[in-house]
Amino acid sequence: MFQEIDGIGFAAGRWPLDQDRPTLVFIHGSGGSHALWQGQVDAMLAVANTIAVDLPGHGASRGPGCDRVSHYADAVAGLMEDLQMPRPVPCGLSIGGAIVLQLLLERPALLAGGVLIGTGARLRVLPDIFDAIETDYAHFIDMLGQFGASEKTDPARLTPIMHATANCAPAVTAGDFRACDRFDVMDRLDRIDTPALVLCGADDRLTPPKYSAYLETHIRGSRRVIIPDAGHLVPIEQPVAVNRELTAFIAQL
Repeated sequence: MFQEIDGIGFAAGRWPLDQDRPTLVFIHGSGGSHALWQGQVDAMLAVANTIAVDLPGHGASRGPGCDRVSHYADAVAGLMEDLQMPRPVPCGLSIGGAIVLQLLLERPALLAGGVLIGTGARLRVLPDIFDAIETDYAHFIDMLGQFGASEKTDPARLTPIMHATANCAPAVTAGDFRACDRFDVMDRLDRIDTPALVLCGADDRLTPPKYSAYLETHIRGSRRVIIPDAGHLVPIEQPVAVNRELTAFIAQL
């Protein structure tokens, strides 16, 4: 079911939240929405509460988007506190993963764990991406479909996230990528003590496996899993494999 609190929209697998279960908080990528997590919100209810967030300016959430990861992280932390989520475990893709890293560094006492999918400690953005967003947004969306997924993925699987990006204002999407381009916590990862799971698609061309290898090497106690036959949009490409890893991670917590 879909809810809204203080202008932030989110899909909840169950409502109200079960206080005896941890809460998976799903955070989408640049220009996206909660639609990325359609394969997780209901499927993970046996082990956790599930909340899939629309970041400010995205999907059904009000307000402008942000151009700094820290500002998005503040919005997600505020939602966790407003909902009094039991044992939150943020799970983010791409800029969503950067938001999780920011929370692990700045708000560790709030979290039970963190899941980093298709992301990195530094997320430099090619100038061509900004050019495409500003001059031909439809072409940018085509690029997302072409480079965001594995060649083995049925393009029909990507329809929900392509639709979400098409409905996101280009200025908001550009702000997301500016936030990514500014993000760099490479020299701070050794400060993270919260349990972390790192996932990456084997065929990810946007944040290739070397990004997740760096995270695993520098975050103490983290575990990395490479998901076969998936590109950057791992949760929607290989939901069963992602859910299996999430279930194991929650059980360890």
